[in-house]
Amino acid sequence: MRNAMSLNRRIFLRNSALAAGSLAVAASTPLSVNAKTPRGSGFTMWQIPSHRNTIGNSYVFRTSGGKVVVMDGGFPEEEFTMRGFLGALGNEVEAWFISHPHDDHMGALWEILKQGTQDLHIKAIYHSKLIDKVIDAESTEAEKTRDFYERLSKCDARVIDIQQPGIIYDYDGMQLKILSVANDFTVNPYNNSSMIMRVWDKRKSIVFLGDAGVECGKKVLDTPYKVDLDCDYLQMAHHGQNGCDEDFYRSIKFHACLWPTPLWVWNNDQGKGFNTGTLNTIKTRTWMDQLQIKEHHVSCVEGLFRLD
Repeated sequence: MRNAMSLNRRIFLRNSALAAGSLAVAASTPLSVNAKTPRGSGFTMWQIPSHRNTIGNSYVFRTSGGKVVVMDGGFPEEEFTMRGFLGALGNEVEAWFISHPHDDHMGALWEILKQGTQDLHIKAIYHSKLIDKVIDAESTEAEKTRDFYERLSKCDARVIDIQQPGIIYDYDGMQLKILSVANDFTVNPYNNSSMIMRVWDKRKSIVFLGDAGVECGKKVLDTPYKVDLDCDYLQMAHHGQNGCDEDFYRSIKFHACLWPTPLWVWNNDQGKGFNTGTLNTIKTRTWMDQLQIKEHHVSCVEGLFRLD
């Protein structure tokens, strides 16, 4: 297998735009959000695929009591999709968690704040604010990030800046624990400041790695929260390429993978065929095969994935 070097973020986003223009892939699963979740049955989670075949994290949860929680949301261009999805759930968000301020994660919320929430009521927004040194370490992202922070400061929602791990939130029995917060790394700075979060109820558990890189992954393994990384479902770091390393994945226990991953990343194909690009997805997929992980939910393959 080719040991491809990872793309830097600028090239990664450029390829995202090119792929979006040439490979528009619609979600293959019908949107089914109106059925009520029986009280006491735990939460429902949706992994929402990009309608542009581009990178991005987008997860929505509904608790047994009907509360809606959002994690990330995808690119600014996904704003319309997110509004429609949340509209089908009642146009009220109890909590919106942003793992880190790259615009393929915070972009939909950023655009909603720009355009106005209108009928959408967002009660609270949670994030882990980057320090200036980290913001400026990615010059192409700094202006976007500061604008996002400025809009957060002026929005109607309650905004909570989480700077210490270990906090647990409870939404009708759906528990959400913060395992890692913003770091001061200047290597892969924004990704390595991803909030790592664990979500669980009595029947299932999910760990969300955001875009955590090698350094972030190693750091959280060396904390008391390592035990919380064991889970049923694991969201693959940085869309499954150039995120946490093999040692990280071998250090925790999980039985299924969530891949918020477009087709061109899943196949490492930026136009010349399978695994001819410079992404590390196939290497990560090989690690999962070696770990004998059999269950995979890949957004570009499965479309909308619902977990009850």
